[in-house]
Amino acid sequence: MTMAPASSANVYCTNATDKEISYANNSSLQKKVQLKTRPFLEDTIKDMLSKMVHVPCIKVADLGCASGPNTFFPTCEVMDIIASVCRQAHWESPELQVFLNDLPQNDFNTVFKSIPAFNGKPCFIAGVAGSFYQRLFPSKSIHFVHSSYSLHWLSKVPRGVEDNKGNLYIAKSSPPNVSKAYSGQFRNDFSRFLHFRSEEMITEGRMLLTFIGRSSTDPTSKDCCAIWDLFTKSLLDLVAKGLVRESDIDSFNVPYYYPCEEEVREIIEKERSFALDKLESFEMNWDFEDDVFNENFEKSRSGRNVANCIRAITESMIASHFGEAIIDDLFSRFAQHVGEHLSCEKTKYYVTIVVSMTMK
Repeated sequence: MTMAPASSANVYCTNATDKEISYANNSSLQKKVQLKTRPFLEDTIKDMLSKMVHVPCIKVADLGCASGPNTFFPTCEVMDIIASVCRQAHWESPELQVFLNDLPQNDFNTVFKSIPAFNGKPCFIAGVAGSFYQRLFPSKSIHFVHSSYSLHWLSKVPRGVEDNKGNLYIAKSSPPNVSKAYSGQFRNDFSRFLHFRSEEMITEGRMLLTFIGRSSTDPTSKDCCAIWDLFTKSLLDLVAKGLVRESDIDSFNVPYYYPCEEEVREIIEKERSFALDKLESFEMNWDFEDDVFNENFEKSRSGRNVANCIRAITESMIASHFGEAIIDDLFSRFAQHVGEHLSCEKTKYYVTIVVSMTMK
């Protein structure tokens, strides 16, 4: 992800390390989420092993693995949990085959160059390029599926959102058909995801999914829309300066959807391939460095942290649509708007949904 120059007073990333800084910040947030969901992972793995004693090789699929600092964190956690369970039960530890999946444009070269040493433990790593909204593995071959912060990405921007003028996502000012189109696209994508995994997983296999959602049944609620409202505001600043055409904003919508728990539960129950074991949610601050007590809050630092995080996951598509020349200025303004917002309204807007399921 690349960016253009901004004034020295507003620069929060330098060209030499733009991508590294923003990706590191994004990874810090995800790492906190993964640590928070560790108990769910442990419970799921323990229950799975109790139903499939003496399996010589456990096959694990990590869907949406990316290529950053957290790529191997789930693998290491799964290995540690399996080793602990087997040690306590006096079982011989099985071999582990891990399939790391992401889209073909993912940097798998970096992934393979950074495979950690597993201290002699039998773990075999393979890469699988492709969308998880299609078949990826042979029938009845996978024991455990894991996915962290990936399923809020849709397979495409929904059809029927062309009249979502002046917005990048669902907003209070969006026509009713926009939220319906987004909800319908997520319903279709998530149903396909479940269907294809049901063909690939063994009976009694387990799946643990973590993704961004919302706390309210209202799709225009603050916890999922406010950050995109601020991003739109930043783009409109550039329209006022003559750097961005308003028509380009009108023609751009992000391919994300943040569902509520009720939607997720309904889709799982309707698809009927999996038994729902747990469905819970928790809140995370936008700023990964922020704490509950807000003792050392600095709006400029928090704004930069959040902007860098969003930059890591959006810059390529923003640059593709609006051009690279605006990027530094855009994210600098976005950082300022976020900082001002957080100084006035302390709300944990990232609602993380955790789902644990068993293959029927």
